[in-house]
Amino acid sequence: MLARTALRTLPSTRLFSSSASRLTKVAVLGAGGGIGQPLSLLLKSDPLVTSLSLYDIRGAPGVAADVSHVDTGSEVQGYAADQLDQALEGVKVVVIPAGVPRKPGMTRDDLFNTNASIVRDLAAAIARVSPEAHILVISNPVNSTVPIVAGTLEKAGVFNPKRLFGITTLDVVRATRFLAGEVDASPSETPVTVIGGHSGATIVPLLSQSSFGKKVTGEKYEKIVHRIQYGGDEVVKAKDGAGSATLSMAYAGAKFTNSLLRGLNGEKGVVTPTFVRSPLYEDQGIDFFSSNVELGPNGVEKIHPVGNISAEEEKLLEACLPELKKNIEKGKAFVA
Repeated sequence: MLARTALRTLPSTRLFSSSASRLTKVAVLGAGGGIGQPLSLLLKSDPLVTSLSLYDIRGAPGVAADVSHVDTGSEVQGYAADQLDQALEGVKVVVIPAGVPRKPGMTRDDLFNTNASIVRDLAAAIARVSPEAHILVISNPVNSTVPIVAGTLEKAGVFNPKRLFGITTLDVVRATRFLAGEVDASPSETPVTVIGGHSGATIVPLLSQSSFGKKVTGEKYEKIVHRIQYGGDEVVKAKDGAGSATLSMAYAGAKFTNSLLRGLNGEKGVVTPTFVRSPLYEDQGIDFFSSNVELGPNGVEKIHPVGNISAEEEKLLEACLPELKKNIEKGKAFVA
């Protein structure tokens, strides 16, 4: 009996001990919300997370108590509204899903006035308490909130562009899933690079760079591109005013966090699209852009070029850039 029990516990014990030496503390700011709760659960399940710090203006201690019962090795602590500084102490990665969700008829830009000030204030606290942390922004509109975080950190004299990321992984996840359904393949066979930004026309899926994606043409192509760009509307409508894409966003957020942690721990070849300070379209006044980025011990190790794209994708990119520029400038103006 004892031998069988020991055998059952061996894999999780080994998994925890292999990551314990890395002492990776991750904070979730907005842990009590629709994205924050499932995100916290998924991060508790990640063996690369050794300590989880959950903060929100309400509900975080309760979420922490609940999640802490999950039988993985990481320790969990919850922090109330007046404990933001404590929540950030010693943190290596900060994930920010805080803010209000979209409701029917709202665009991501409609969220700006509320979420902009929330993100600015959280960024100011990070600059003060854990200026070397890697910051992962989920709060919409990402095209504007990432420049807000950058501007806030710059004012504090601690901005490092290699440590700031807008999570666009949900667009990648959707593109991969929708393409798999269209061509009757496994999602593991249909990865899609998505570039640009994280709203509507700024989302540019590069289906031509996928052997399966090349097969999708004409009306089917237009429909799948529209669905990738406006998949969030599909969820908002289906939830009938009760919320937006929280579960799939939490999955995407946890997926990107895991990629970053793998890169920080020295794993080679971790490449994924993310919205970062980028030179790719800087000559057009667009200094933040999502493209494939290699992640490593410093955060951003290498920003990959867009590569060869089709005529249809050229048109999508042409529509993306001016809209993205406006979104970025809106964020910058907020913290100017």
